[in-house]
Amino acid sequence: MILVATINDLRRTWQKWSEEHIEQQKLNPFSDEFDYEHSMAVRLVKGDVGYGRPKEGSRTAERAKRAQKHIHKEMEELCFIIRDVGVQCKDGYIRVTFGRLFDRYVTISDKVVGILLRCRKHGMVAFDGEMLWQGQDDNVVITLLA
Repeated sequence: MILVATINDLRRTWQKWSEEHIEQQKLNPFSDEFDYEHSMAVRLVKGDVGYGRPKEGSRTAERAKRAQKHIHKEMEELCFIIRDVGVQCKDGYIRVTFGRLFDRYVTISDKVVGILLRCRKHGMVAFDGEMLWQGQDDNVVITLLA
């Protein structure tokens, strides 16, 4: 199917693009058209919907979605490794020491501590302390919750 655009359609499309561009330039601090007052009036503040997130439909938003999928895959992989090398206790939970997990998982990914922290944030694992350090925290027990 071939769409035929009239001159009026083209003019309206161009006008819309032009108005959006002018608005973007008012918000761009590197533009000569930057309007500080306007940018402060329309900016998002913490708690607003969309705050701290890329504009929906943008390439940045698409990259963020791909990165999030990748991280969730790594979290699931880490939980699989814990199931594989851990020991199931009487209470039904699978536990492993950080040292044992580190030795096994570091061959897969060098981001073991970051992935562990993300898993804890999502309620998948539990362990004591804020951060785990190789050598120093090798005896810290990690419990698989999910």
